[in-house]
Amino acid sequence: MMTEPHRVQGLNNDDVAADWPAISTGELAWLKGRYLQLGSSNQLRWHSPRPLSAAAIASGSDVDVFIKRHHHSVRSAACLQEEHRFMAHLRAGGIPVSQVLPDRDGNTAIEHGDWTYELHAVGVGSDLYRDAPSWTLLTNTHQAAEAGRMLARLHQAAASYHAPQRSTHLLVARDDLIRSADPIAALKLTLPQRPALARYLARIPWEAELQRHVLPWHQGLAQRLAQEPRLWAHNDWHVSNLLWTQDGSDPHIGTVMDFGLASPTSALFDLATAIERNAVAWLQLEQGARAVRTDIALALLQGYRQVLPLSAARVHLLADLLPMVHFDFALSEVEYFEGITGSTANADVAWQPFMLGHPIWFNSPPGQSLLQALHAAA
Repeated sequence: MMTEPHRVQGLNNDDVAADWPAISTGELAWLKGRYLQLGSSNQLRWHSPRPLSAAAIASGSDVDVFIKRHHHSVRSAACLQEEHRFMAHLRAGGIPVSQVLPDRDGNTAIEHGDWTYELHAVGVGSDLYRDAPSWTLLTNTHQAAEAGRMLARLHQAAASYHAPQRSTHLLVARDDLIRSADPIAALKLTLPQRPALARYLARIPWEAELQRHVLPWHQGLAQRLAQEPRLWAHNDWHVSNLLWTQDGSDPHIGTVMDFGLASPTSALFDLATAIERNAVAWLQLEQGARAVRTDIALALLQGYRQVLPLSAARVHLLADLLPMVHFDFALSEVEYFEGITGSTANADVAWQPFMLGHPIWFNSPPGQSLLQALHAAA
């Protein structure tokens, strides 16, 4: 049993107190009554340092079990099942997605008190990046190419999956506003249903800041994205969400995890997100050119194109989408911190260095160099 307060990764790669309490042995005892896969397990062997939910690993009857718990205001059981149906489709299509475990009644997500739970079988492979926060650079080009190939395979399997848009904006990566001809007008239409986001934006000159720093990158994007088919996508393709196996000297992906940000976006959106997540050290931009790994970005792209060819026009669109790919999710994080955890300081981080800071960086010499390299790869 844990005796010290649970600590997690903060937004600045720091060690902070968790917003959500660690999963307890009391919760494990209750879950054992619902999940036969837990068997006689009575020990939690590891607690996740991720900050937006609580997660732990317990020893199950046949396999180790990954337990993830969300506050009900962030994920309902019905909302989680949107992810789980997509994952089941991918598994049926041969993608090594982590297996969601059903409870005794066949439910893949259950609610209890203030919480919503989901359980997964721990996947095949080593979690090489278990302690790596998002925005941590991927430094191995062989792994980057393999990640690109697996992402393309996932998109091939996803092409036959059709389901509506997610039922929530919270902590989901969508591209609705990016696809809109007028993102500000489109955002205003959603604010009556998003009171926390509306409350935060009312305190700042958000329209002027978006017009100045973000929307210049949007020029012409909506018309070009209209030609991109909607595709359910992972939308958080960071190496910390992949388990790795070793076949000789070549790394291979054994398991794809964490579909919490999944939604219908597009293949290019997912690939641009992978580049943003893995090739730019967003928390170390003071390092200048050393904060970006263009070779990682190009290896991701090359690996992807080995499985799914991309025309020159689509690679140019990929590069032009990159400075905007964070747009909808940044707003989602502002909404989460303002409305769920009540942290104005974290909401400010989501708005300033995330929403505004990313497109500003793409105007810098290192950012321009990355975009030019992607355009050249077309």
